[in-house]
Amino acid sequence: MANLVEIRDLKVEAKTDSGRIVEIIRGVSFEVAEGEIVALIGESGSGKTTIALTLMGHARAGCRISGGSVVLAGQDMASLPERKRANIRGTVVSYVPQSAAAAFNPSQTIMEQVIEIARIHDLMPAEEARTRAVSLFKALSLPDPETIGSRYPHQVSGGQLQRLSAAMALIGDPKLVIFDEPTTALDVTTQIEVLRAFKSVMHKGRIGGVYVSHDLAVVAQIADRIVVLKGGEVQEIGSTEQILSRPQHPYTKELLGAFKPEARAKSPDKQQSKAILQVQDLIAGYGPIQADGTPLVKALKSVSVEVESGCNLGIIGESGCGKSTLARTIAGIIPATAGKITFNGQTLAPAAGARTREQLRELQIVFQYADTALNPAKSISDILGRPLAFYHGMTGEKREKRIDELLDMVRLPRALKHRRPSELSGGQKQRVNFARALAAEPKLILCDEVTSALDTVVAAAVIDLLKELQRELSLSYIFISHDLSVVEAICDEVAVMYAGEKIEQLPPSAMSSSASHPYSQLLFSSVPKLDPAWLDGLKQDPKLIRAVGGG
Repeated sequence: MANLVEIRDLKVEAKTDSGRIVEIIRGVSFEVAEGEIVALIGESGSGKTTIALTLMGHARAGCRISGGSVVLAGQDMASLPERKRANIRGTVVSYVPQSAAAAFNPSQTIMEQVIEIARIHDLMPAEEARTRAVSLFKALSLPDPETIGSRYPHQVSGGQLQRLSAAMALIGDPKLVIFDEPTTALDVTTQIEVLRAFKSVMHKGRIGGVYVSHDLAVVAQIADRIVVLKGGEVQEIGSTEQILSRPQHPYTKELLGAFKPEARAKSPDKQQSKAILQVQDLIAGYGPIQADGTPLVKALKSVSVEVESGCNLGIIGESGCGKSTLARTIAGIIPATAGKITFNGQTLAPAAGARTREQLRELQIVFQYADTALNPAKSISDILGRPLAFYHGMTGEKREKRIDELLDMVRLPRALKHRRPSELSGGQKQRVNFARALAAEPKLILCDEVTSALDTVVAAAVIDLLKELQRELSLSYIFISHDLSVVEAICDEVAVMYAGEKIEQLPPSAMSSSASHPYSQLLFSSVPKLDPAWLDGLKQDPKLIRAVGGG
């Protein structure tokens, strides 16, 4: 079988803010055969996306391809003139991004954007392009393939938009498609649909693929071979089956070990602990309040949950089920229109602005994206110093000493306090996010998808840190996630949400065996396994899928 891609001794350099040149990709070599899908895996900063982008002849701002060759379909993308590279992008090689929402223009219809490559490169008449787009929509198992193209991006779900971005990548009939973490932001049931669609289209068209991911279970379902990367260097290359079952390199073994975090030790006996949080019949949502006192869009429909002191509650469910709305309503960011929130024995006002400073201090929330949660213009010292001043009145030397202690708590070097968020890695920023919550000295922390943007190794380290902090500081957590392995590792009880309602609650050990609701059963059966044959052999009960309206 001929090689479609041959990367030999690839080197990429980057210029730091101080003007120093550092080599971030160090002599990487691998190949991709025609019709083969090769996965690039490794932690954040390992070079996965940087290498994938070189296949389009592209380097990020401040970077350049400094050595080696990147031969795609007989042409070296590293040395081609930019004009020739532009002709190849979209026709020979195309790209499916992590965030499909960011790839689409909200002011244009989906069809206009999907067929744009055909128009730019004058590949076919517009009507033929539309016909081809509809056939791709069918192949990617999209609903209403004949009419979905007339919608705008905000009128389709996240999973549908991700498949539409694949249609956009495939319209030019490329030989190679680069998938850059395309299912990271999707819940497990949607992820399965998207993976099946990607795999089917790629195999039928004998299209080569480079699949960038930190999720080994996802990679196991779609890749033929795996390239393991760390620090810009190849650690190991092998078939998917060999890498998953007989890894050779210590780092590969570490990645596999991090995939399944160690389960949390048993919490205190509930008979000896009391509820720190009680949520009763909570109703909340968006839009104007109607005559019956409820919002126009009801995101939460009479939800009740309870958290015991020193214990952790997981909230899981598909995108749009109300998980994050529940966290924001408990925090008072979205005021409840009905129901009652009792925290530490006191009834909380629906809106955060009406709560006491002490109530705000004891109940903190940590958001999913540290990039947007941390002020990019402030130093880490300023970010951590603000809650110290607000809640504890700390200033001067006392505040500086406490900032150092907070950085120690979250295992960050004290020297980082002089940097800004943009100078930190994803895992470091999330630790600062936690340090800011800890500055308040809370009793309960709401964790909203706090590991979803992190790679497997970093996410496992964050989970271990949270367990340690809980032991040291007697914290309780509400942990909102679509990653069931993370919830299993840290939570004592798991509440399943569907369409704005809590439909079931059970301990993590019983998630797979004792779930009674059809949606819970579908959700737990959709978690990918570290087994290359798992997706092809997955037979979900049609009754479950019908019972939850198609999943």
